[in-house]
Amino acid sequence: MVFFYRLLSCIPLCLVHVIGGLLGWLTYLASPTYRHNLKANMAQAGIDPALRSAAIAEAGKQALEPSHIWLHNLPDAAALAVEIDGAEHVKAAQAAGKGIVYLTPHLGCFEIIAQYLSTLAEITVLFRPPKNAGLQTLIEAGRRRPHLHLAPADLSGVRALIKALKKGQAIGLLPDQAPRVGEGIWLDFFGRPAYTMTLAARLTETGATTLFVWGERLPGGKGFRLRFRPPLQEFTGDTVARAHQINHEIEDLIRQKPEQYLWGYNRYKRPAGAEPPPGSNGEPH
Repeated sequence: MVFFYRLLSCIPLCLVHVIGGLLGWLTYLASPTYRHNLKANMAQAGIDPALRSAAIAEAGKQALEPSHIWLHNLPDAAALAVEIDGAEHVKAAQAAGKGIVYLTPHLGCFEIIAQYLSTLAEITVLFRPPKNAGLQTLIEAGRRRPHLHLAPADLSGVRALIKALKKGQAIGLLPDQAPRVGEGIWLDFFGRPAYTMTLAARLTETGATTLFVWGERLPGGKGFRLRFRPPLQEFTGDTVARAHQINHEIEDLIRQKPEQYLWGYNRYKRPAGAEPPPGSNGEPH
């Protein structure tokens, strides 16, 4: 796998995306579980079935395009962010000096976000290592840049995030990632209970500025358009209320380009040891 990524890093991104589109279809056809999740999740969200083919291909592109981010130097990787939408929100947040919480869903290319932001200022991102040791080494080497710091998805990582915010620095995490038992609560996501992390919501309670951002994949391998925006409504209430709002903010982002969301991700799974979702029969999903 590592050799494959190194090979991909040597060919144009447009060809990587072509290969990725084929990989997306191979995965869809070969895995009944993945196929079921993708179709069921898109239907749950009310996404037009006509977008299914595009979603299958876009997921494959997402899997392979990090080869052009992890295995290239930072200037070349960051240069893939060819358009910035909402840069004024970033500048205003930096000027406020209260720290910034960047929330990025599994939409478009999320690997490019922290790389680009690290060219502007210090940023610490939450990181959950893959099970493959060789791939972990590749990912960590590609994500760790002079001003980009990795925080493990455990208590020490949470402390690192809070420490960065206290310094007035930026942090980033994926709020729609299914957490482990004890780290989330069941909340509505596209009309169905999803085990939702509470960490993102708690970090919005620190007084830092919260911005949502995602990297739209441009056609023809032309790069990515980064889209920054503040919450549609100011965060209020307790942690549960904020986590609920984050879910709905993510829904709004996904509707902007639904074919670039990772619908095959098992967002509604029940973590081992977690209580069943409300209204269920108690069986794991």
